[in-house]
Amino acid sequence: MNLNPVWLKSYPEGVPADIDFGQYSSLVGLLEESFAKYASLPAYSFMGKEISYAQTDQESLAIAAYLQSLGLNKGDRVAVMMPNVP
Repeated sequence: MNLNPVWLKSYPEGVPADIDFGQYSSLVGLLEESFAKYASLPAYSFMGKEISYAQTDQESLAIAAYLQSLGLNKGDRVAVMMPNVP
């Protein structure tokens, strides 16, 4: 029996096959580290426009501030309905 999933052959050199689930206490920690580590690199590329990790961080903070200005608090749920594009 082959225990190596076929997709591992497509991983670039240096990308581990397994992850340490305890490395981050939350998804927020992972995102914050990624925003800082890759700030100048493109996070998204769509229809000829690139958005960097730093821009993604800034814009997500702006959206959060806007929602707070509407009176939403930590733990409130928000639904976002939009097309499947960045």
